Amino acid sequence: MRLRVAMRLADVASRRLPAERAVVRRNLTRILPGTPPRALDELVGAVFRNFAVCFADLITANRRAGVGALVAAIDGMAELQKATRDGRGLVVLTAHLGNWELAGRMLARDAARPTHVVVAAEADPAVERFLRGGVAPVRFVTRAAPTASLALLAALRRGEIVALQGDRALGTRGDVLQPFFGAPAPFPLGPFVLARAAGAPVVPAFCLLDADRRYRIVVGAPSSVEAGGEEAALRRWVATLQAMVKRHPAQWFNFYDVWSPPA
Repeated sequence: MRLRVAMRLADVASRRLPAERAVVRRNLTRILPGTPPRALDELVGAVFRNFAVCFADLITANRRAGVGALVAAIDGMAELQKATRDGRGLVVLTAHLGNWELAGRMLARDAARPTHVVVAAEADPAVERFLRGGVAPVRFVTRAAPTASLALLAALRRGEIVALQGDRALGTRGDVLQPFFGAPAPFPLGPFVLARAAGAPVVPAFCLLDADRRYRIVVGAPSSVEAGGEEAALRRWVATLQAMVKRHPAQWFNFYDVWSPPA
């Protein structure tokens, strides 16, 4: 019932947010060129519905224990365990693809070490507490906090996990243009600068909805960031992200033009 209500509300929202709907449609046109107009319209609707489902599940995860019931499988957990076996910290890089905040909670539970999830601050403090005040064993770090970078670096050097999103430009000098679905788009270099400074490997991870409305977490192979190799690591990440978005276009929740983001 909860998910049916969420999907119906998403259908209403998509009709009442024409600007966001148009942007999602343009993004999908870049991702899937040549898709017939009717199929594009169906995909746009699916983006809004999937977003509503992920949001509803996140609220559920915050209000009760047993988050694992929402997750059908974790593919590649051995990669995560291998990357942390020597006690080093770990940078987990994800995107606004599927239920990224749920992924942070699950990885914190299974990795059995302190996990810091970097998030953008919500405009309303009450919304912030509602979304991130649950029982999950994670520490949420606001990206704009003045000492955030130093705190994250210290956490990695203590052997802890830091999870960040790597698919949205921050509008700073740390953004770097990379080819993405045939056109340059800005991506943040910061996660790779952080990983290199801490000597921590980077692992890509995604939390994706399956057909049965449960989640599959996909963890990729760890990679090191050498001194001077931050942009090369960014290129590898963007290639991984492009492949995942191509495979799951209706679960990529970016409601603005990624190739020309607002200043």
